[in-house]
Amino acid sequence: MSLRLERVRELLKRELGEIIRREIPMTEAGLINVNEVGVAADLKSATVFVGVVGTAEQRRRAATLLEKEGKRIQGLIGRAVVLKYTPHLKFVIDESIERGNRVLEILDELEKSTPPHSAEPSSDSTKPVPNEGSSQDR
Repeated sequence: MSLRLERVRELLKRELGEIIRREIPMTEAGLINVNEVGVAADLKSATVFVGVVGTAEQRRRAATLLEKEGKRIQGLIGRAVVLKYTPHLKFVIDESIERGNRVLEILDELEKSTPPHSAEPSSDSTKPVPNEGSSQDR
């Protein structure tokens, strides 16, 4: 990825997070954070991956609010970020954090359910193996 795309991506991520924090009430949609922004090479479109901390109802409400308010948010981005074209924004609910937490829970459950391994090695593995073909026997 070029340096310019990386800079635009980070700028959009920061500004979108600030606009969403300011414009969408937390009581309705939970805590919405911008996890990632993917920008097309021509800078005309961007996919915004957002995470929602809250209940399942707040997640659904956040998705509908972001879809409904998308054009207004895009207009606010156009005023805040100076680019030749304001990217068309597509909001996607990012559930990677929830999936990661679930994987960690499963790993913890597996760790608790398996018996601990004994620290002592078995007596068979500590015995030296005779070397029948060594050069010292000749």
